[in-house]
Amino acid sequence: MYLFDTDILSQIAKKRRPDALMSRLARTPLASQFTSAVNAAEIYYGIFRMGSRESLFRFFEDQVFPQLTILPFDHECALIYGRLKSELEQSRRPRFGPDLQIAAIALRHRLIVVTGNVRHFHGIPGLKVENWLAS
Repeated sequence: MYLFDTDILSQIAKKRRPDALMSRLARTPLASQFTSAVNAAEIYYGIFRMGSRESLFRFFEDQVFPQLTILPFDHECALIYGRLKSELEQSRRPRFGPDLQIAAIALRHRLIVVTGNVRHFHGIPGLKVENWLAS
């Protein structure tokens, strides 16, 4: 089961979508496809920041997000996040807050993070990461 990072969701919205990604998505049952509220927030931020992108907004609202289970950042995720952030800072490997939130959600639900930004998640204890954009 997989949690799609923001960069994966962004690739789906492109006119020229990566063949390897689209093929892998087609072979993955919808019941195994997740994203997080953190990723949805990043997508919405990107859309609103660009301004006047109603078609892109509608695409995510009508075609992408209804197909995915969007997982919240809840109390259990907050606990995992706090532990991870402390451990990583103590070992001098701090991470960007939203990436740690995404990692905490994935760990809580035992999901593999699918991202093209593997380095953002490298070294997070117990987290499994796959890059579906790599050829």
